[in-house]
Amino acid sequence: MLSTSSPAEDRIADLEERISALGPWFHNLRLGGVQTAPQHFLGDYPQVKYERFAQALPTDLSGKSVLDIGCNAGFYSFEMKRRGAERVVGIDSDEHYLAQARFAAGVLGAEVEFRKMTVWEIGALAERFDVVIFMGVLYHLRHPLLALDLIHEHVARDLLLFQSMQRGSRTVAPVSEDYDFLDKDHFEEPGYPKMSFVEHKYAHDETNWWVPNRACAEAMLRSSGFRIESQPEDEVYLCRWTELSDPPDGPRCVYPARG
Repeated sequence: MLSTSSPAEDRIADLEERISALGPWFHNLRLGGVQTAPQHFLGDYPQVKYERFAQALPTDLSGKSVLDIGCNAGFYSFEMKRRGAERVVGIDSDEHYLAQARFAAGVLGAEVEFRKMTVWEIGALAERFDVVIFMGVLYHLRHPLLALDLIHEHVARDLLLFQSMQRGSRTVAPVSEDYDFLDKDHFEEPGYPKMSFVEHKYAHDETNWWVPNRACAEAMLRSSGFRIESQPEDEVYLCRWTELSDPPDGPRCVYPARG
């Protein structure tokens, strides 16, 4: 029996079938007119979030390199290519998401390199990038400050686009350079830097390990050598790499590059 559908309808049907086979999707991408996660519990995610801070990023990334850590299906990697980035590398530890990203790159015709790699292995890249994206990863790590130290030590050259889930007070209390051993009151202040440890699960996710408040997220960035340039969205920071000297107790805990 001859098909009564048009070539365009056949193409859409094929795309829908392939997208479904690669599901479930966390990034709602638009691929050839088909959305990958139209029923996302956060809405049109991450597009709806990106729109709230996109204006803070350089509009022209011509000649620049970008590293997207925890790239998932590649939404931010593709957005950086749209801004003209010469080289974009996306890394993730999950082959499921990487398969989605590679498929999406093929449909979009985007030249993005996707690699299976954790943040702990980034020294092996032996390359510094003009823009590093570290969105939605920190709270999934058992050793979050080490991750920021590794990014500073091995792969960041200029800009860091950072986001972390935050809970607790949104205020940022002034912090002294030092406190007397018997002075304890500041630890009880809502705006003092604090991070909550999740022993079991949060939001039904066993990979949520640490959740900072706003003051803690900002203090961790500064401590790791990233100067906060702007906060264009509640949990999003655009930072700039700065030189660090070793603290009195020795070099920061960073792994050497591994070949």
